[in-house]
Amino acid sequence: MFRDITSGEVTHTTILDTAGIADYRSVIGYFVQTIMKELRLFSGYDVLYGKVKNFIQHELFAQDVDLEHPNTLRNLSELEATKTLIETFKKAVNALTVKDKGDAEIRDTIKLRKTRPFVVKDQGYLMPQKSVFNRIIGDSHFELVFAGFLDKCGDIISYAKNYLAVNFKLDYVNADGDISNYYPDFIVKLPGNKVVIVETKGQEDLDVPLKMARLKQWCEDINKAQNQTIFDFVFVDQQGFEKYQPKLFKELLAEFRKYKN
Repeated sequence: MFRDITSGEVTHTTILDTAGIADYRSVIGYFVQTIMKELRLFSGYDVLYGKVKNFIQHELFAQDVDLEHPNTLRNLSELEATKTLIETFKKAVNALTVKDKGDAEIRDTIKLRKTRPFVVKDQGYLMPQKSVFNRIIGDSHFELVFAGFLDKCGDIISYAKNYLAVNFKLDYVNADGDISNYYPDFIVKLPGNKVVIVETKGQEDLDVPLKMARLKQWCEDINKAQNQTIFDFVFVDQQGFEKYQPKLFKELLAEFRKYKN
């Protein structure tokens, strides 16, 4: 029998004959290899094996189990038990992977003017006046509207759309518990050596709060690691932007405070 990790309740017990039962070591090995494959881990098999073995013996089921007992392995073949084990370890490993373990370190920098030429889709665009790129291609209509706003802001120096070719990305744990890459939408340069990373969104999804938490942490880390430039961020939703219709970037920063605290 095994329990739901969230509720702790016993769900059911499976008792079958012993014919064709695999050795528990190979079963644990299968789980470890599956977890490593899905997380793209290339080392640590021995450490993970021990953790998985202990979890099965003492955590997965409603009581401690004997790995040698045939019914333990039979119950491990149940879909719910398999899913619970794998998903639990994926989330735990991802949390450890992105956990802050000390001071931030700057390993590389990105210079927008050195971005190599790249091909974009044939879609709507804006010919900007304040960007290093000769065209702003929007992934949505709202992005083009926002780019037009930035182009008219008299209180910014320049801005850029964060294309894939720029390669400014942050890793974060998404709503499914996997590590993903997050590409913020715009980079805005202000007077006084200040840069604001802007995320625009027409409609929020489950990953938005996770992305914003990661962006907030990145800004805090980069500001601790250097003092030449001050980095900040702002989240701009389409409904709010259309409601307030800011004319200057400082008005935008004052009005849009979601995810700041």
